[in-house]
Amino acid sequence: MRSTPRALVVPALAVVGGVLGVSGPASAGEPRGDVRIGYDVSYPQCGTSLPDEQAFGIVGVNGGLATRINPCLVDQLEWADGSTGDLRGQPEVQLYVNTANPGQVRDQVSTWPSATDTPYGTCDGGNTMACSWVYGKIRAQVTVHAYFQPAARDAGIDDDPGAHRWWLDVETVNTWQSGSPAARDRNRAALEGMATYLQDAGAEVGIYSTGYQWRLIVGEVGSDSVLHDLDSWLAGALSREGAEENCDEAPLTDGGRVVLAQYVEDDLDHDVSCVRARPYRR
Repeated sequence: MRSTPRALVVPALAVVGGVLGVSGPASAGEPRGDVRIGYDVSYPQCGTSLPDEQAFGIVGVNGGLATRINPCLVDQLEWADGSTGDLRGQPEVQLYVNTANPGQVRDQVSTWPSATDTPYGTCDGGNTMACSWVYGKIRAQVTVHAYFQPAARDAGIDDDPGAHRWWLDVETVNTWQSGSPAARDRNRAALEGMATYLQDAGAEVGIYSTGYQWRLIVGEVGSDSVLHDLDSWLAGALSREGAEENCDEAPLTDGGRVVLAQYVEDDLDHDVSCVRARPYRR
């Protein structure tokens, strides 16, 4: 899920190189984890050796796009379930999902909704706030029921989505609307649909991004949005020191906190807990 600032991508629905900033395999051999940190992994790590003493593991449920499954999901859930759980406020198993809003190119996708009532009125199949909200909700629903739950049962972990922390992966490598404040509002609506579905299932939800990408894709989030109080997992650091400094950065939304910061080392995403001595808010 390596996040490097780049131009906003709208027209392409191609497979992205990585999720949550991971674009290459883990280092060769049998890497051992740092008991003070966690790691995030997804489909780029299929077939690679993963750390074996991680404090927690964050697994990407999707395969680079919100409409695809991570083919190694079962194995990686089993790996995350073997985490030590030694860091206060960081559950051993956490999950992240790809996000997007292809409303501006909806004629190129088969998953754009056509008719449903929403907090923004009725979706009529157009490029609207209402249909964006429904798109996000459906993507979360499919991710949970078609991808996560069967894999969780195979991995022997709790398949109740409400038993886990879920992160919305918001990156410019996925397909988003652009060009106006209205486009950013529709992107926000899609994320609100996803967050609402997960929260209604009892899940704890947060946002993964960089400040740059978040401003480009979503912008300001008002206090009336379900996203306003979500906590942040900040990407962009190239060292542990840099990640720890990011713990003191502003959260992506005014009502949340920075609780995780990511850095890349040896082609593997490392995650520092920013919770420190405070218990995590439920």
